[in-house]
Amino acid sequence: MQTIRKLLRWRLGAEVLLLCIILGVWSYGGAGGPVGGGGVETSGTPVVNETSGASAGNASESSDAGKEGANEEDAGFGDADSEENQSEGGDFEENNSEKKDYIHWVDFDICLEAMSQALQYDIDTYGQDVHINWVELLAYLAAGYGGDFSHYKSADMVAAVEKIKAEGIESLTADMKYYSYYEEAYDAVLGGMVGEFETAEQENGELVKTYGLKAFAPIAKGFPYSHYDDFGVSRSYGYRRQHLGHDLMGQVGTPVIAIESGRVSAMGWNQYGGWRIGIDSFDGKRYYYYAHLRQNRPYAEGLKEGDIVQAGDVIGYMGRTGYSTKENVNNIDEYHLHLGLQLIFDESQREGSNEIWIDLYPLTQFLSRHQSEAVRNDETKEWVRKYPFKDPAAEEAQGEKER
Repeated sequence: MQTIRKLLRWRLGAEVLLLCIILGVWSYGGAGGPVGGGGVETSGTPVVNETSGASAGNASESSDAGKEGANEEDAGFGDADSEENQSEGGDFEENNSEKKDYIHWVDFDICLEAMSQALQYDIDTYGQDVHINWVELLAYLAAGYGGDFSHYKSADMVAAVEKIKAEGIESLTADMKYYSYYEEAYDAVLGGMVGEFETAEQENGELVKTYGLKAFAPIAKGFPYSHYDDFGVSRSYGYRRQHLGHDLMGQVGTPVIAIESGRVSAMGWNQYGGWRIGIDSFDGKRYYYYAHLRQNRPYAEGLKEGDIVQAGDVIGYMGRTGYSTKENVNNIDEYHLHLGLQLIFDESQREGSNEIWIDLYPLTQFLSRHQSEAVRNDETKEWVRKYPFKDPAAEEAQGEKER
């Protein structure tokens, strides 16, 4: 009997030791440890990793990324259609002789006040000897804040602007730890939103060249909607996952607006997102995802894959389609637009477990002050933007397409 007890104690001790070893290896090499792929440390320190596999901190929200199959709307590791695309590193991993670093995680939490103030400095100094680029300004502050804008003070930005004017951004940040990370990360989010464009205050008025914000809110002006910060909440359709997008609740048929100019890369049915549209930015860093569009007539008339759209264009209509393998089904409880923004620093991040989706609540708050007004054609029942608008980037892309 004593021998049996000794054997049982020895076996229990061995199992505990094995469990400790496993937990030790996991905590060091997985979930954000030095060996694994993951995320941002709790101190706000950014992590830039080699192409060594998936980001442990960022489960894929949408393996759709402009393709049929895996998912939209909410989160996860994809369904059977996307499993092939989720091997760690994919083809890029096989070419290990040319490893390079790229960002695996972005925690975008810049507050509304900081974005608004930085934008105003950018506009006010445009054409002056020292132009304050708003992305660089925000990155400079982020490097000082450790990426945490929860204690943002307007006085800090005023002081930062004075330093940049006196010393120049390159000199000022030459030895600043993590500035380059924040500059690259914030440029991936905001890089296409400010610049020159042409617009008119009247529907048929003369176009006037101007400089400023050329991105728009995703909901047309005058249409009511509500939203809250729902990034990361649980979803269960199909499998348990996180909601890595932002929902804007409204009325059926509300015109959905292109936030930024870009190229339509995905249209059609997805069982998670229903009728959806995917739009790539021209620099290839952003993929905008608009989902749960209206039943029967989800899209703006004539819109098709490959089209060039301009910021502020009507691209579709709010609905509640999705959560069904059968097309054109209303299985979502409430009418709303699911909006997603995927960041791409390397082609291996377009699909699979390397995907980066960011919290869009602060950005939609910021863009809500700049809405595109739409008018309805009573004959076709279609909505179109009211005021003329020309984005040079879209004009150039359209010219290349036609050539």
